[in-house]
Amino acid sequence: MISFVHPRAVTATSCALTWGTLLSLAAPATAQDFYAGKTVNIIAGTGPGGGHDIFARMIARHLPRYIPGAPTIIVQNMPGAGGKRATDFIYNGAPKDGTTIAGVFPGPILGPLLEDGAKERYDPLKFQYIGSGDTDTRICATLKTSKIKSFKDLMTTEAVFGSSAPGGSTHDYAWMIGNLGGAKVRVVTGYQGTPPITLAMERGEVDGVCGWGWSIFKSERTGWKESNPFQFILQTSISPDPELTALGVPDFSTFVDGDRKKAAELIISQQAFSRPYIAPPETPADRVEILRKAFMATLADAAVVAEFAKINITNKPLAGAELQALVKRLYATDEKIVALARAAQKPPAGK
Repeated sequence: MISFVHPRAVTATSCALTWGTLLSLAAPATAQDFYAGKTVNIIAGTGPGGGHDIFARMIARHLPRYIPGAPTIIVQNMPGAGGKRATDFIYNGAPKDGTTIAGVFPGPILGPLLEDGAKERYDPLKFQYIGSGDTDTRICATLKTSKIKSFKDLMTTEAVFGSSAPGGSTHDYAWMIGNLGGAKVRVVTGYQGTPPITLAMERGEVDGVCGWGWSIFKSERTGWKESNPFQFILQTSISPDPELTALGVPDFSTFVDGDRKKAAELIISQQAFSRPYIAPPETPADRVEILRKAFMATLADAAVVAEFAKINITNKPLAGAELQALVKRLYATDEKIVALARAAQKPPAGK
């Protein structure tokens, strides 16, 4: 026997429950719910074992505690072209749903602005910036036995600086202090990082190195305070490093003025975001905000701070919104200054 219920027998309460259930089923998941059960990929734009890889794996261990839903986080290495391969992937190949971010280098972010003939397939202004893990100072150094004992010595005596390749800080900064600061420098390329360059200094092949990250120096030379064969002749910084200033190391800004100073500031500005983390364009704004907050909370975590201290890696983060605004401001730089900065990072004609 089939029973029929007259429509008037359905109560208002049952209607409310029915429609409430239907609406809850139809409503999209909020950003707070999105990450539950998900996997977030961090693409490290370098090979295993380097500072950027160590940094990525460290935050990957702690980041889930600050993301609602505590997703699984894994790190994948994608080295190539100084970080541009990973940067290109985030722009052109990665999911745009907040499940993939990348830790790259500042070079790929400013490359389209500062490199002649840059042909990147991405627009740095369209990335969603999650934040930067560090704000660094770079140094120029010689050995204490060197003929070059101060930056002023470079005004009268030519020195050979070892470097990696064009686009690397040891190459570009050495030429910058020559082209903008009047230093008499000659740059030799082909060294794979600062350890081989410092070995070449000890062998007498080169006189010094420029563009050496201060935090990298301290992590490579953990006993430098007790036994330090180097003399620091210059620092390049957003604002002078107190530790270096206390050691009497001058800041490059005191040796340049006018447009040359503005060009130097544009080049050095990348040090404000020495470990940038980016998400693809069109990533939902609410998920970007969750990732930004989680990134900064992770770097403020006492356990993370202690881990960094143990391995001598500095932790001076820059918030994502601030980084986003900084990149926009840099790309609005007057073209005359941009052209001067581009030329400053290359050997002059005839060298």
